[in-house]
Order: sequence, then C-alpha cells, then structure tokens
Amino acid sequence: MPPEFLSNEQVVLAARRNLHQGAWDYLVGGSESETTMRRNRLGFDRWGFLPRILVDVSQVDPSTTLLGQRLRIPVILAPIGSLQIFAPEGGAASARAAAAFGSMLVVSSSTAPSLEETAAAGAAPKVFQLYVDDDLDWVKSVLGRVKAAGYVGLCLTADSALYSRRERPMLTGWLAPSRQAGHDAKYRASVTWEMMDMIREIGGLPFYLKGVAAAEDAARAVEHGVDVIWVSNHGGRQLDQGVATMEVLPEIVAAVAGRAEVVLDGGVQRGGDVLKAIALGARAVAIGKLQGWGLAAGGTEGLVRVLELLEHEIVSAMGLLGVTRIEGLGPQYVRPAEIVTPPHEMSMWPNMPTPDGPGGRLL
Repeated sequence: MPPEFLSNEQVVLAARRNLHQGAWDYLVGGSESETTMRRNRLGFDRWGFLPRILVDVSQVDPSTTLLGQRLRIPVILAPIGSLQIFAPEGGAASARAAAAFGSMLVVSSSTAPSLEETAAAGAAPKVFQLYVDDDLDWVKSVLGRVKAAGYVGLCLTADSALYSRRERPMLTGWLAPSRQAGHDAKYRASVTWEMMDMIREIGGLPFYLKGVAAAEDAARAVEHGVDVIWVSNHGGRQLDQGVATMEVLPEIVAAVAGRAEVVLDGGVQRGGDVLKAIALGARAVAIGKLQGWGLAAGGTEGLVRVLELLEHEIVSAMGLLGVTRIEGLGPQYVRPAEIVTPPHEMSMWPNMPTPDGPGGRLL
C-alpha cells in the first residue's frame, strides 16, 4: 500500500488515475440532475457538532455491533454492482478488506465473483443483497446457495423497481457489466410487501430492507418483521429530486422506536459524517463511493486504508467531542448549522487539486 495515502482525498485522486471514464462516471455520478446525490452531502453539512470539554478521552473506543456482529468502527461496506470494474477480484477484494480491518460486507447479487467465491474470500461477516431478477423458484435457488455459503443476513433492495437515468455513463455510452448481463425488468418492478414477506421467510436469516426513505415505510417494515431498516436513496443514483437520507433519519428512527436497528448511507465521506449519523440514531453507516475509490486506488489494501483513515477521523472527532464510546453519542452533540461549501460528491476534500482548482469537481 503506498505510504503517501495520508487522507482519503489522495485515495480518490489515485482512483481517478486508475479508472477509465466510463467506470469513473458509474461510480461518482447520480441520476439525472444529481440533486438527490448533492442533497445527501448537504444533509451532513447542515449539522454541526457541540463538543463537551474536560472529559477524560485518553482512551476512545469506536467499535460497535450490528445485529450482534462486532464492527471495529460503525461502518459497513455497501453492496455495489460490478465491483470487478474497480478491482479485478471484485467482491472478493472487498471481502478480504472487511476481514483484514474488522468490518462487514454486504454483497450485491449483481457483482462478480460468485456469491460462494466472495463468501470464501475472507472471514468477515457477510450479508447477501438480493435483486429479484427472476421468478420465485429462482429466488429459492439463490437463497439456498446463500445459506449454504454461510451468510449472516439477507438484504432486499427496494428502491430499484426501475433502473434510473444515470446520465454521466449514458452520455459516453458505457454500460456496467451488471447491465450488460440483461435481466427481465418485470421481476424487480413487481416486488411488493407480500413478496418481501415470502423472500424473508425463504431466507430465514436476519433481514435488512434497503431503500427506506419515509417514516411510514419504516414503521410498516418493522411490522413485517424487518430487523434492519436501511435508510437509503441509492446514493442519489435512483430517484432524482429526493431528500437527503440524513434529513429523514430522525423521523425514521422515531418511527422505528427501537424495534429494529437502523443503517444509513448516502454521502458519507468523513469520520465526522459517521458520528453525525450515529448521534441522530443510526447504528452504523454504509460506504459505497468510498469503497469503490479504495478498490480502484489499491485493491484490498486500498480499501483497508480507506477504513483506517475513517477510523483515524472518527477517533479524533470522538475525543474532541468528549465522547469515549460510540454508545455515548446522542442528539445532544449536534445541532443545525449553516453550510460553508456547495455540496457535491467530493466536497469534503477542499484541498483536492482538480481541473477547476482546489475544491473544484474532479471530473
């Protein structure tokens, strides 16, 4: 691993050098106007910290658990389709990074290698994320393989009934391998609450519902026995003009009322972002773009370095907040604040050299 990676902005720059334009656009872009993606970043920027002083912070523990699985920091690896475009080993590289660091990997059903090869690649706990790409017999077959491979949970993504207009890769004519494979779109478009119940029963594993963006759906999901409510808008890559995940997090947490654990993704770039989400009620956050950047910059070692840098930022911020354990965080440590930087997919790295100058967008 190159020693010059002192911050994740250097990881991003290395990833940009290593990726061709189509893969880069697939990773960093959102849908249509990319408003939802920018609002995700804005959702974090609108909260500021309220530190407590004169607290003994000589020992800070950033670890936590998610459904009983220990996490070194409250960060898991989000499911990403076509991970093999960022590192040849694809999901296996992420599995090894999760094991080396002490995280959890959520494995997309639309990435390579096979779910069995990814499961065998590292000892970290793994959750399988399912896209319904065929009939119920196909679902039963896939989930039988998932259970046999030792996955500790099952995740259904619910915000992808239709594939969105992701215009950055569209304009260059680039298609991810997962899109090239071709699936009958009617199956994803036909998933209902009743189908979710059948999938959860067939799976027989702790159940994550990803793509929850409204308190009403969160409350309904808990009534259907969902174990983890995953607050997500697909990183701004599905419905455009949506609201930030951080904006809806407090009302979703209130609707869940402790009956399930809550995960959030969308716009996470810094350790401070992680702590803001935890303070507002999330159990953990998931990283997508940062995961892809780490893999593109240096494969498994690059992703481990991303997680190490997040840990450094988390521990530093916890100590300066006057908090020694993740469980000690709460809404008393944050308050609404004015933004200082226009939000975009890399706006938390103001020193990044780009064609537009420091703080500009890296295209």
